[in-house]
Amino acid sequence: MVLDGLAFIHVSDYFVYRIAANSKLFREYINDAESESIKLIDVPINSKVEFHFILAFYIDYTNGNSPSPSNGKFNIFWGSNYLGPGVIASIKHWHSSVKVSVSLGGVTACHGKAFFAPKSIDSWVKNAVFSLTNMVKEYNFDGNDIDYEHFHSDPRTFAECIGQLIMRLKKSGTILFASIDPFDDEVIQSHYMSLWKKYGHVIDYVNFQFYAYDKFSVSQFVSHFKKQAPNYAGSQILASFISGGDTTGFLKPAVS
Repeated sequence: MVLDGLAFIHVSDYFVYRIAANSKLFREYINDAESESIKLIDVPINSKVEFHFILAFYIDYTNGNSPSPSNGKFNIFWGSNYLGPGVIASIKHWHSSVKVSVSLGGVTACHGKAFFAPKSIDSWVKNAVFSLTNMVKEYNFDGNDIDYEHFHSDPRTFAECIGQLIMRLKKSGTILFASIDPFDDEVIQSHYMSLWKKYGHVIDYVNFQFYAYDKFSVSQFVSHFKKQAPNYAGSQILASFISGGDTTGFLKPAVS
């Protein structure tokens, strides 16, 4: 199967891959970054393809056993002892095609849900710009990714906070690209489509989580894609498949 302009995500036990089918781009999420088994050096990298690692997650929650929302003041929720700035510098030194991004939000902070919970738009944006600017400089990140999935805010507030954050980071030259991670859920879509409607011009990739659907056939996948693409018109929308764990009934990486 070939779909013009389509990009793919591959989900495995520790990695999520997003591949642009008709471009030279491959994106890989490291979404179990607390595991010491995660080694960037183990990932085969084609030097002719732009390769994005995306580290998850950087969350505006306090650290500790009972984390709570911190209004745009972000902390690392991955194993920074073995995925630190030195590892990032090394992989980028040996592979000039590699860029690295940081994913904000996520599903949980420790054992509880990670909510997007700003006290106000202005205060959240101010804190987030400060946090992200320092993090990007320390790790030499190239972009950021937005993956909030729980909200204590309305869609407009989410759109303004995230949109202004991306705009300011791009304007200052802090990041080169940004992506968002919606999926087919009423609350999720209301927030991300509101963001896209006003700030889509500063968002480079829509990493749509097609793998959040129940198991589906190729034809059902195409139907899902055609349904979602107009919601983010003008974007480079990325699609998904699974290759790790039980993939029975899911779209396989043998798509060609």
